[in-house]
Amino acid sequence: MPATMYSFSIPVFRKSLTNLSAILDKAAAHAQERKIDPAALLDARLYPDMLTFTRQIQLATDFAKGAAARLAGDAPPKFDDVEVGFAQLKERIARTIVLLDSVGPERINGSEERQIELKAATRTLTFSGLDFLAHFALPNFFFHVTTAYAILRHNGVPIGKDDFLGRS
Repeated sequence: MPATMYSFSIPVFRKSLTNLSAILDKAAAHAQERKIDPAALLDARLYPDMLTFTRQIQLATDFAKGAAARLAGDAPPKFDDVEVGFAQLKERIARTIVLLDSVGPERINGSEERQIELKAATRTLTFSGLDFLAHFALPNFFFHVTTAYAILRHNGVPIGKDDFLGRS
């Protein structure tokens, strides 16, 4: 596949979210096998001032769907943050993948220079499409995916690098 805005966005988000969904299966199985209350994993965090595992999944999906929409010139779709279990988090990931699959290359390619504005609490961030993808969307997405992985690994879920990267 040639290097395009599409090839560096949608397939990358999709693969990592698919891997994350499989990791959720392993976490749920681990909790059941060890008789661990799933909430112990869902509410876990690496440090008291960090966000919970559940919130990491919500934010990873938000960055993926938000990037896809913004690069396509659309408003990002809103998902309510109401998930309380592994099955609901997997459903959120699945809904995000469906959304990603609906955004074809023709909507993303050519967005390198598209102006993207993000309203933050105290300021507005402005990017070109390429800078947004390379320096904001992908780093934030991978921060939350990696943190979710690290929370589970720290809590004894038997996952490793192959789970994070997936099989090619």
